[in-house]
Amino acid sequence: MLAGHPVNTNTTKPTLVFTWGNPSRGDDAIGPEIYRLLTDRKPEQVDVLTDFQLQIEHTQDLLDRQRVIFVDASMTCPEPYEYTSIQPDHDMSFTTHAMSPCALLWLFQSAYRLPVPDSCLLTVRGYQFDLGKPISERAYKNMLQSIDHLEAVIRQNH
Repeated sequence: MLAGHPVNTNTTKPTLVFTWGNPSRGDDAIGPEIYRLLTDRKPEQVDVLTDFQLQIEHTQDLLDRQRVIFVDASMTCPEPYEYTSIQPDHDMSFTTHAMSPCALLWLFQSAYRLPVPDSCLLTVRGYQFDLGKPISERAYKNMLQSIDHLEAVIRQNH
């Protein structure tokens, strides 16, 4: 499945916004909530995808993309959010429970022998990640600011 370049029968939009997180773990729900909000707004030329975590199989979602914007909650990024360019990195997280976006890019590049799409990581500052808790008020405000930035980036490049 990872060897070669599979035929993509879907209509792939040039930009993918890929969010992840656990909707049952407080501020870790930021990624899935951004997915929900963006899906409701239906941005043109953008596909939106979410999952609980990044996995090796997600390399296929990067095929035929010009740009990928990864979105996750963070306990350590500056408030309200941080938006950075990222590159492939063989950080070995692909062998663990929590794969990093850089490792996913590295695996994509290695498996398909293709250049990676332009890639950025949007991390949104979260504060509490307890099971069964909703997104905290402070994190929700950070998330709303990050969505404004994300939508501006999307508009700017289309």
